[in-house]
Amino acid sequence: MTGATGATGATDGALAVVRAGALTTVQDRGRPGHAHLGVPRSGALDPYAHALVNRLVGNPPDAAALETTLDGCALRPDRAVTVAVGGAPCPVTVDGRPAPWGAAVRVAAGALLTVGAAVRGLRSYVAVAGGVAAEPVLGSRSADLLSGLGPAPLTNGTVLPLGPARGPVPPAGPVPWPGPPEELVLRVRPGPRDDWFTDGALRTLATARYRVAAASNRIGLRTEGPPLERAVPGELPSEGMVLGAVQVPPDGCPVVFLADHPTTGGYPVIAVAEARDLAAAAQAVPGTPVRFVPLGPAARRPPAHPG
Repeated sequence: MTGATGATGATDGALAVVRAGALTTVQDRGRPGHAHLGVPRSGALDPYAHALVNRLVGNPPDAAALETTLDGCALRPDRAVTVAVGGAPCPVTVDGRPAPWGAAVRVAAGALLTVGAAVRGLRSYVAVAGGVAAEPVLGSRSADLLSGLGPAPLTNGTVLPLGPARGPVPPAGPVPWPGPPEELVLRVRPGPRDDWFTDGALRTLATARYRVAAASNRIGLRTEGPPLERAVPGELPSEGMVLGAVQVPPDGCPVVFLADHPTTGGYPVIAVAEARDLAAAAQAVPGTPVRFVPLGPAARRPPAHPG
C-alpha cells in the first residue's frame, strides 16, 4: 500500500506499522448504497467511537482511521502528528511514556505510538490529524474483510500515507465515551421470515438470555443459547440482507449481521436489530449476555411454505 494517495491526490507524510496486532484495519464510514452490486457497506463497527476520535484531532467525521481488535498496534510516524485513541479503553504510550486515552496526543516524528490491549471491550480506534489517505474504492477507504475491497488488514511493515492536517486542532470539550456493554440489548423488529418459526421460537427470542460467541467477527455477531425452532422446513433461495438482520442458521442460534455482512443469504431472518444498537455489539466481548427486545406488538402472519 506504500505510495497510495487519497481522493485529492494529496498526502503529507506516512505512518509505519511496527506491530499490526491481531486485526487492525483502515475504516471510515463505509460504502453504503452498493448492495445491488453485491458490495457490503463495511465501515467502522463502532461508528460513534470512530467519529469521536476524528473529532478529537480535527478531522471530518468520515476521515479514515484505524480500527484495532483486542491487542492494539504500534505505529511510527515520519512527521510530527496529532493522534487520538478511543473506543475500547486501553493503555497508550509514546516512546514508552504513558499518554492519555480518549484525548488528542502529539507524537513527534520517529516516535513510537503504542496502543495496548483493550482493558474492556474489543475495538479501539486510532485517528491521525489529516486521516489515513489510502486509495478510495467505490468512494470509501474502508477495508472489507468479506469482499476484499479496500486496503488489506495491516501487517508489520505496512506504510500508510497520511492526508494533510486541516490546521491547529480545536479544543474538543467534554467527549461522551460510551462504555462497553455489560449486557448487550438489541431492539428488534419482526424480520421478513419470522413466519418460518414457531410461536415458541418467537417467545424464546424475546425472553431467553443469549451470550456472545467467540466466533463473532466483523461479518456477524454470533450467539450461544437456546435454539430457535423452525415451523417451516426446507431452504430459502438467497435473498437480500440488511445491516442488523438476525439470521438463524441450522444450529438455531441467532446471528446478527454487522458491517461486513454479505448482501444476500439463504437462512431465514427472524428479526432485524436497530442500527443504533450495533455500536455496542462491536464492543461486546465473548460471553457478554445478549437480550433481544421486540419493538411493539407484531401481527403474526400465517406460516410460510417453501417454494
